[in-house]
This record gives sequence, C-alpha cells and structure tokens, in this order.
Amino acid sequence: MKISIIGVGLIGGSLALKLKQKKAAEYIYGIDNNSENLKDALSLNIIDEKADFKTGIEAADLIIIAVPVDSAKNILPKVLDSINDRQTVMDVGSTKSGIGKSVENHPKRSRFVAFHPMWGTENHGAKSATAESFAHKAGVICDREKSSPDALELVENIVKNLEMHPIYMNAEDHDVHTAYISHISHITSYALANTVLEKEKEEETIFQLASSGFSSTVRLAKSHPEMWVPIFKQNKENVLDVLNEHISQLKKFKSALEKENFEFLEELIVNANKIRGILDK
Repeated sequence: MKISIIGVGLIGGSLALKLKQKKAAEYIYGIDNNSENLKDALSLNIIDEKADFKTGIEAADLIIIAVPVDSAKNILPKVLDSINDRQTVMDVGSTKSGIGKSVENHPKRSRFVAFHPMWGTENHGAKSATAESFAHKAGVICDREKSSPDALELVENIVKNLEMHPIYMNAEDHDVHTAYISHISHITSYALANTVLEKEKEEETIFQLASSGFSSTVRLAKSHPEMWVPIFKQNKENVLDVLNEHISQLKKFKSALEKENFEFLEELIVNANKIRGILDK
C-alpha cells in the first residue's frame, strides 16, 4: 500500500514510522508546506519521498491528513475532489464535527473516514516523531456509517497496525468528550503557566523550585498555538461548557479557603481522588 501524508509533523511522522515498522506501508510520500520539515522527514527515513499535492494524491492508496484542524477542514474537500473511487482518505484531527460538515454533501464523502488517535505531546515537527506513540491508546473512528465498508476496513487495519484499540462514536459526541478529557487540560495548563509568569517574576526561582508536579501540570503549556487555537475555535461551545464548570470548581476551592472551611476543602479533594480509581483500571 502506498500512503501520502499531508503534514509530516509529530502525528503524521509518528504514523509513518509505525506503519513502516509494521510493514503496513510499501511507500510513503510526504506533503508539507514546510520544506525544512520535509527535509527532516527524509533524513530520518520517516518518508520515502517528498511530493507536491497533485502527485502525492494521485500516487497513494491512502491519504492521511495530519495538519491543524482549520487547515484540515479546508484541505479535505480538495483531496476528495482529486481522488478516484478506490482511494481512501482519513484525518487525525482533535475535533471532528467541523471537519465532517465540510464534506457532508460531497459526492465522495464515503471515501473519507474520520479518525482521532488519542495521543499527543507538547512537541512538534518530524524530529519529534516516534514509532511507539500510539500503542495501547484509544483510536476513535467517527461516523463510520458514512464511510464505505472497504474504506472503513482499511482504516480499521491502520488502527490495528498502530496497536490502538478502536472506539466508535459520532462526531458530536466525540467533540463533547474531548473537550472534557483533552481540551480543558490544555487551557488549564496555559492558564497556570500565565499565572506563574505573572506572579513569579524571577525566572531563576521558577527554574530552581519547580517540582515534578508543577512541571507535569504545566507541560501542555508548551504546546503550539497554531495547533490549539483552531481546536478551541472549532470546538468553542463544548470548550466553553467545560470551562464554565471548571471555573465553578475553582470557585469552590477559593470559597473554602476564604471561609476557612477546611472540612469542605477536604471533601472536594476526597471527591477528586475518585479519578484515581477510574484512571488506574
């Protein structure tokens, strides 16, 4: 199978490495506006050849769109315009509703499978790609009933080769759940980083005293805005909903401290501890 990956960054590059490792891809083309990134991908043997949009689409059995979600929304219709009835297209975006709606009336909609690998880091670019990224993580396939059986089967085999466990849901439900599980984590991390930068003016003190707890909590604040602003934009309503709840929870902690209601403070923490039993399953 020949694959073209549009956007050979962290996710696209990691997909390529894993699919090569599993011998699921005979040849991989890389399509990217960033020439330095393509150069890195070639030198690291992530891709076999760089290609322009037309050549890369025509040559591939499977086209993987691995660019920020606003770009994916614009690129997907153009890709579907260019393929035949035997080619398959998938994306890896963190939001699904907007991308799906961009092609809901497209005559080749059935050749598209909406996919979201539930993995990522604060890093970016081909140099950050790693073959073992996806193993044992969830791979969400959305709106599978809208995809042709053969296209769906191909993507399911990709998920299997990535060593992910597949989960099926509709795009709207996906966007709600990821707002709570993923998107709010990034907003919280950005806000905490801004809080510390505002209140602690001495950078050396932050560096010297930052514990592993702080570092792990604020790690996501290193994630790039060109990826996350489009996610927040496309999933705005769901993110606002979870953000309002998060603010409500913060107010409870604030109120407990202000009123020296340490019994209530303990209740809040004990309730939060329930997450351990869920995540440690």
